[in-house]
Amino acid sequence: MFVVRTAGLFVLAAVAEIGGAWLVWQGIREHRGALFVCGGLISLCVYGFVATLQPDPNFGRVLAAYGGVFVAGSLVWGVVADGYHPDRYDILGASVCLIGVGLIMFGRHR
Repeated sequence: MFVVRTAGLFVLAAVAEIGGAWLVWQGIREHRGALFVCGGLISLCVYGFVATLQPDPNFGRVLAAYGGVFVAGSLVWGVVADGYHPDRYDILGASVCLIGVGLIMFGRHR
């Protein structure tokens, strides 16, 4: 259950953070307006709360591991939202990051 909850919260956090940053980007860089920026800021606040729901009590460990989810999730977001085509180095780098997530969060015997 620990693994499922942790992974689910990481995915939720990634959607909130990456989505929020994307909305701010769209609002400012793509001139889509203040509603996009405000929506992004709200989403970024949601991300901050979601991170506190992780069952592991160690802030540094949770945020370090989440960094790998953020890297991979950002590439996926780019594919879905912006039509980005990751190359083999993007995919390899994201894979290394996700291996790091697994080692940090699940490598210890629980």
